Amino acid sequence: MTRTTLLIPAALIAAALTLSACTDSTEDTSAAPTTTAGATTSVTDTATSDQEEEHSETDVMFAQMMIPHHQQAIEMSEIILAKDGIPADVTALAEEIKAAQGPEIAQLTDWLEQWGEPTEPQGGHGGHDMSTMDGMLSDDEIQQLSQAQGVDAARMFMEQMIAHHEGAITMAEEEVAGGRYDPAVELAQTIIDTQQQEIDTMRDLLTSL
Repeated sequence: MTRTTLLIPAALIAAALTLSACTDSTEDTSAAPTTTAGATTSVTDTATSDQEEEHSETDVMFAQMMIPHHQQAIEMSEIILAKDGIPADVTALAEEIKAAQGPEIAQLTDWLEQWGEPTEPQGGHGGHDMSTMDGMLSDDEIQQLSQAQGVDAARMFMEQMIAHHEGAITMAEEEVAGGRYDPAVELAQTIIDTQQQEIDTMRDLLTSL
């Protein structure tokens, strides 16, 4: 009677140990996929990040050239906005140009900083003065705009801005054709579309002055 009583707890203990081992094995197996999935996600994120950072010399040149180009367009807009006797449609256009191109300058500058590139080409665009870029006004032309008044100033502003926009479109088309950084290519296409619309508007306004 005594021997039987001692054997029962021993059997129970053996069963409990077996159940515990099975439970531990199951937990280890279920944990393994979590680690693998986490590693896979990390690799995917890294690959996506690397792809987003890819850019070319065309992207860099586009950003470096478009910054001063936009800065001059804003300067021209501020000159006309400071004058009296400017038709309301022309004033509204100048405000639109200023509002659109300021944030684009900030975006272009931010990309160059991300890429570790200077905000302007070393030695100037192609080794020449930046003022030789397509559509850029000379100091004399800026002075003429500053001195003009009323309708004459409005007409001069639009004639100068049409040429200025055409230069920007040419630069943007080069980025669309040869750029590698998708956000920069998308911005270039936006510049083409927006500034062509503004050119059309200015040509219409010139016929009414």
